[in-house]
Amino acid sequence: MLPKIDAPVYELELPLSKKQIRFRPFLVKEQKNLMMAMEADDKDTIERNIKQVLHNCTLTEGVDIEKLPIVDVEYYFIQLRARSVGELVENTYVCNNMVDGVECGNKMKTTLNLLDVNVTLDPNYSNKIQITDKLTIGLKYPEFSSIEKILKKESAVEVAFQLVVDSIEYIYDGEQYYYASESSPEELQQFIESLNAAQFEKIEEFFEHLPKLNKKIEIKCSKCGYDHSIDVEGLESFFV
Repeated sequence: MLPKIDAPVYELELPLSKKQIRFRPFLVKEQKNLMMAMEADDKDTIERNIKQVLHNCTLTEGVDIEKLPIVDVEYYFIQLRARSVGELVENTYVCNNMVDGVECGNKMKTTLNLLDVNVTLDPNYSNKIQITDKLTIGLKYPEFSSIEKILKKESAVEVAFQLVVDSIEYIYDGEQYYYASESSPEELQQFIESLNAAQFEKIEEFFEHLPKLNKKIEIKCSKCGYDHSIDVEGLESFFV
């Protein structure tokens, strides 16, 4: 009987939900599935594989990956990837500095440490949206489960409405709280559609200032000498 290899155990705190997670690195078979999903370049397949790998590697009981905020899942996956494959990734960026009216175009390689990636929060962010003098909507961070619904939508408008409906936590009319968990998706959609454009814009601002993965890269172009300061944001941006 072949020997078993003990996997190390790591711990981290998710930045938004503040959940404490214990996890193991993913195995070769799980890495293979992830690589195949990335090669297929199908977002639905990638989402399913990320969810499955996180589920397999999570040692803390009672953690529902689908209920975690999307940014928490992205942060968790980056930490997991760093502990499983390696902390350093090499990315390539193109210098867009204009030299004598022509874009430089030089390819610049740089190395990122995934453990240095943080989640940035807007200090002016608020999840309580004042719609009228009496009416307030409480929103929550979009959950990972929303991605599956979004991928089925055919237009940006449908995606926006789906995100809003999924992110409603409660509606308060000055006297009573109406919780989304006690309402149907149809009722919530009808409520959102009853808002005027200015009121809906207040909700859109919430999504424009959602927390995101961020790392600032300082790099000098070896061809034209231009000093770049690049904000790398979002999960996919760290693997280019």
